Amino acid sequence: MAEFDFDVLVIGSGPGGYVAAIRAAQLGLRTACVESRETLGGTCLNVGCIPSKAMLHASEYFDAAANGTMAKMGIKVTPELDLPAMHAQRIDAVTQLTGGIAYLFKKNKVTWLKGRGAFVDAHTVQVGEQTVTAKDIVIATGSSVTPLPGVTVDQTVVVDSTGALELGKVPEHMVVIGGGVIGLELGSVWRRLGAKVTCIEYLDQILPGFDGDIRKEANKIFKKQGIEFKLSTKVTGVSVSGDTASITVEPAAGGEAETITADCVLVAIGRRPNTDGLALDKAGLSVNARGQIDTDHRFQTTVPGIWAIGDVIPGPMLAHKAEDEGIAVAENIGGLTGIVNHNVIPSVVYTWPEIAGVGLTEEAAKEKGEIKVGKFPMAGNSRAKTNHEPDGFVKIIADAKSDRVIGVWAIAVPAGTMIAEAALGMEMGATSEDIAYTCHAHPTHSEAIKEAAMAVRGKAIHI
Repeated sequence: MAEFDFDVLVIGSGPGGYVAAIRAAQLGLRTACVESRETLGGTCLNVGCIPSKAMLHASEYFDAAANGTMAKMGIKVTPELDLPAMHAQRIDAVTQLTGGIAYLFKKNKVTWLKGRGAFVDAHTVQVGEQTVTAKDIVIATGSSVTPLPGVTVDQTVVVDSTGALELGKVPEHMVVIGGGVIGLELGSVWRRLGAKVTCIEYLDQILPGFDGDIRKEANKIFKKQGIEFKLSTKVTGVSVSGDTASITVEPAAGGEAETITADCVLVAIGRRPNTDGLALDKAGLSVNARGQIDTDHRFQTTVPGIWAIGDVIPGPMLAHKAEDEGIAVAENIGGLTGIVNHNVIPSVVYTWPEIAGVGLTEEAAKEKGEIKVGKFPMAGNSRAKTNHEPDGFVKIIADAKSDRVIGVWAIAVPAGTMIAEAALGMEMGATSEDIAYTCHAHPTHSEAIKEAAMAVRGKAIHI
């Protein structure tokens, strides 16, 4: 039997990678994790999920004070923005969480190999100046920002999601290229802090992949908040002169061009898998047409002993998906059975209000067969009413014959938390009746899920 330096070598320490490494170590496997950053946690903890939520949360407080929300509740304040302090609390959150992973590595005896990893062969990886071997190797290198052809990101005037988190001043006019999750979240941050925000989206609606009703309602809400949208519009060029950018746009279907000027342009058109530099060919691997590594349901690649999880494989690029896959792949390597139900992975947009969904959209559900749909407006929810949070609704989609819930979508201030109930119910095969007759605490936002389930059955009380 060949002797290896490690039982398991994980390349990448993002949400999928660090979880896979820790779980493998818990199973008694000699484990190492390759990471080139100065801190663990990958994009999510360092420049993605965590710092963006810190800025979103802080900007919500500022906006509530500045837009009169607090005054309506009898709290008179005149806010003053201290942007350096807002950035400092963001950095502190990142420092604490990335440091926490380093602690967990030590606690679980996971070896951190600092440097970039590249395959030498199917069981050997070059990390900086050293070469290490492992019986099983997990590729968890995540994703990076998709560039817009012909547009140079200078992280000063033209920024990506990383640069948008670190702006030294509030832009006068921010143009966001892309109406997806990242563009809307970061655009919301700077809109709340005083910037004029224009969002340019190639498609005819924002939030590609979300339920149609959700996309339309979100558009209305964001417009009401002051974000301007240019839908069915393509960007044909971005030029920078000094501190000003000129963005040339035209209708997606073709037509007369126009130029928009701004002092900040955020490019947020998506992300792509990080596979460059891994020397996959030396391990006998290749990528598909989308640049992803294909795996089976156990996350095993076509090469025995090499596994892949997270953003580098097909499926939504979500931190929680990667985490679940990290646990599953470690358990599969360790001789257990690790499974992820990819049909029940929630998605959340952390705007105000939040937007969340799990399962099929109404459009996709109709293609599969006959369905029943129930909707309940948050304006009819007592907790939302008392909190002055009336925007949005909950929508439940059920199979017409079996009554099993196959999709849940919501716009509500705590939709990201509320969606967990829906995901759990769907994971356990719940019907709309199951949810409708589950007692919910009062007054809570989650009562809207119960009411939507009752609406599926034609028995809603408060509408």
